[in-house]
Amino acid sequence: MEQQQAMQMLDHIRRNMESCIFGKKEEITWMLTALAAGGHVLIEDVPGTGKTQMVKALARSIGGVFHRIQCNPDLLPTDITGVSIYHPKEEQFVFRPGPVMTNILLADEINRATTKTQSALLEAMEERHVSVDGISYPLPKPFALFATQNPIEFDGTYSLPEAQLDRFLMKIKLGYPDADSEKRLLLEPGAGRSADSLSAVASVDDILEIQRITEAIHLDNSVADYMISLIRGTRKHSAILLGASPRAGIALASCAKAFALQQRRAFVLPDDVKAVAPLVLGHRLYLRSEARMQGATTISVLEEVLRQIPVPVGLER
Repeated sequence: MEQQQAMQMLDHIRRNMESCIFGKKEEITWMLTALAAGGHVLIEDVPGTGKTQMVKALARSIGGVFHRIQCNPDLLPTDITGVSIYHPKEEQFVFRPGPVMTNILLADEINRATTKTQSALLEAMEERHVSVDGISYPLPKPFALFATQNPIEFDGTYSLPEAQLDRFLMKIKLGYPDADSEKRLLLEPGAGRSADSLSAVASVDDILEIQRITEAIHLDNSVADYMISLIRGTRKHSAILLGASPRAGIALASCAKAFALQQRRAFVLPDDVKAVAPLVLGHRLYLRSEARMQGATTISVLEEVLRQIPVPVGLER
């Protein structure tokens, strides 16, 4: 697959998703950015805004295996990873795979699961395999976790551990649809069709090729220096208690490349970095209590850091 074909394939997936997801063009772009970069996504918003529908639309569009976990306090780690069960006829333990053995895993309302169960996903997210009874089982390729969560102020929710948040490539919020899109859902019969009715317009092999091409997008030294300055700037800011990690820098580069590909370019610009930075870094920063009391947010502080970093000019193509 050539770069032009990869761009066209992403366009096909986008149009397929937009046929059942209205008024969310930007959010669909971010989902495809994460898919092309090979990372995981945390989707946070209030109930009823289409979080689950969005992930199902993406999964249906690319084919492959799709599993969904409905998280709740009773969910056990083995309900996700799988379990070894003794088989009397064979006189040995047989591994029964859990729903994590899939290409696209939807963990619905992940912050309603206990911290122990949430942590069971860490190995799968980072290492792309799971360990059961001391044996490691590789996950299918590609593998991506799309987790949805309600705001933590809602009843029955648990905050995700910092280590797990850092393993999500991006965190996005859907928000409510615009008035025209919401009106369309009310007036047009069948306009809001289910994602289950979508047909695949790409294959898992196509996605692996897109990820390979994304990785090869050119990143100029000056843009890499710009990213490093941004990452280090978050660690020095007086309002930030915990700045971006080296993993965050790698994620920023991956997402900037994937976004550049969708902009039909073979190289990354500083504007690509600025576009993806809030979604890549926002959930990785922790503010000091005094800054939060003064009304600061991670996004507002990040925007301040971005304004302070000089933008490189005269990039090589």
